[in-house]
Order: sequence, then C-alpha cells, then structure tokens
Amino acid sequence: MASIQLGTRKEKATRLIRKATFRERVVKDFKRNKYVYAMLLPVVAYFLIFHYGPMYGVQIAFKNYDVTKGFLGSPWVGFEHFVEFFKSYYFWRLIRNTLLLSLYSLIFVFPAPIIFALLLNEIRNMKFKRLTQTITYLPHFISLVVVVGILVDFLSPQGLINQILSVFGVDVTNYLQEAGWFRTIFISSEVWQTVGWGSIIYLAAITNVNPQLYEAAKIDGAGRFRQIIHVTIPGILPTITILFILQLGSLMTVGYQKIILLYNPLTYETADVISTYIYRKGILDASYSYSAAIGLFDAVINFGILVLANRISKKVGETSLW
Repeated sequence: MASIQLGTRKEKATRLIRKATFRERVVKDFKRNKYVYAMLLPVVAYFLIFHYGPMYGVQIAFKNYDVTKGFLGSPWVGFEHFVEFFKSYYFWRLIRNTLLLSLYSLIFVFPAPIIFALLLNEIRNMKFKRLTQTITYLPHFISLVVVVGILVDFLSPQGLINQILSVFGVDVTNYLQEAGWFRTIFISSEVWQTVGWGSIIYLAAITNVNPQLYEAAKIDGAGRFRQIIHVTIPGILPTITILFILQLGSLMTVGYQKIILLYNPLTYETADVISTYIYRKGILDASYSYSAAIGLFDAVINFGILVLANRISKKVGETSLW
C-alpha cells in the first residue's frame, strides 16, 4: 500500500511539474512574441465577433422565433422546422440543383486554374506571359453586379451572342429565360471569372518544384508533356489536394449572389438552390426560424463532407488539413 501511495504522489508531482513547465513556456512565449500576438489579436477578435458570436443565434432553428420575445423568450419547437423542410415540395429540387451546380463546379471550374497554370508555366516569352496573366486576372476584380450586367446584355434577344448565332441561321433565344441554359451560363461564367486568379496559387506551387527533377527527367528522355505529367503535377499535388478538400467542404453551399442576380421564376427549376431558398424564406418572407433550420442543415452536411474528405485524403495520400 505504501508503495502504491508513493507512486501516486510521484505521478501527481510529475503532473504538477509539467503544468508549471507548460505555463512557464506559454508566459515566456507571450513575452518573447508579444508584438506578433498583438498583430494577431484583431484577426482573432474578428472571428470571435463575426463568426463564433452569431452562432448563439442558431438556437432559433429549434424555436418558433418571435422578434418581440427575443432568443430566450421564443418557445421551443424542437425539430419541427427541419421536418417541415424535409417534407417540403422544394426539398429534392433544392438538393438536386445544389449538388449539380457543385459537381459541375468540381468538374469544370476547379481544374481550369490548374490547367491554365500548367500552360502558363510552359510559356517562355515573358511579355506574352505577363499580358496573358493580366488579362485573365481582370474578371476577378470586376464587380459581380457588373459581370451579371454583361451577361444579361450579351445573352438578351438583341445581345451579341444572338447576333453572332443569327448569322449561322440559329433562332433567337432569350437564354436567361430558359431553365435548361442556366447551369451552362453559370458554370461558364464562373470559369471565366476564376481561371486567372485561381491559377496564382498553383503557379506559386510550381515555382517550389525542385528544378533538378526536370533535369533528371530530360536526361531520361522526357519531353515537356511528360515532365508536366511526371514532375510538375506530382509536385503541386499536395496543394491541389488541400484546395480540393476545401472545395468539398462547401459542396452544399453554392454562392447565392450571382444566382439571385441571374435567376427568375422561369428558371427556378434548375437555378433555385439551398442558399437562394434561405434568402427568400429568411429575408423576403421573414421566416427566420425556418430559414435558420435550413442553414444549419446545410452547414452540418458541409462539415460532415469536409471531415470525411479530409480523413480519406489522409489515409490515401497522406495530405490533409489536420
């Protein structure tokens, strides 16, 4: 018994020493890097105030929220709003449209900057390379409202697209009023907007590839295409993987700003997604609890996909977010 008590005391003493040592290291680190922590403080405060603070309001998803009664005074209704959404006529249409737009983005929008960066890296004329980069970066800096205005003008019955196609005998079409054209317009405009700006991070990753690998590939007889396949792409694969995981984390969240500016009741069949439905129900119809429940459902699904994708990536390729 005495030996057991002695061992327990030693363990407690060891834990206390470890805690004291850890506390001392933390204090010493704060003193040494106090200016770095001071610079970090506004960023932490921003996330606490604008990202974590509003999470307190998530409780209205489980309440029948009344503005006059506030968060605490509104009555609890449990999962009533979730059940209402799952039984809604629009549920499967919203899920289908959201997933299709997200999958099309993964297939067409996500690889476009990668391919563009690989092509830019092969250009040896630096003036032409800089000019190409500048031109492709510009759409990123154009206001979304202006971009949608350009699309509306180009795709109207009297627009440039119809005028060009009419030369080849194609009938005039109001593309923005046709539900079948919405996804094509949305995805193609996303590629145009993001291909240049998105290539920056891949170009930066390419510069970190060891030049000796290219020399070794040349000695082995590899041409420029084989160098891309066997040297460049494997070199930037960790960057691609991380960005792909982050993209999967927003699989159920399609940016509603452009869709709201582009869609109309005639295109709801293919254009209406979860985020736009939340906007209409929460802002326009003032159904705060119902829209909060839909938003929470969307966030939970995204979080689950993110965790699953990260775990699969860690096991398969040993690259992950955490």
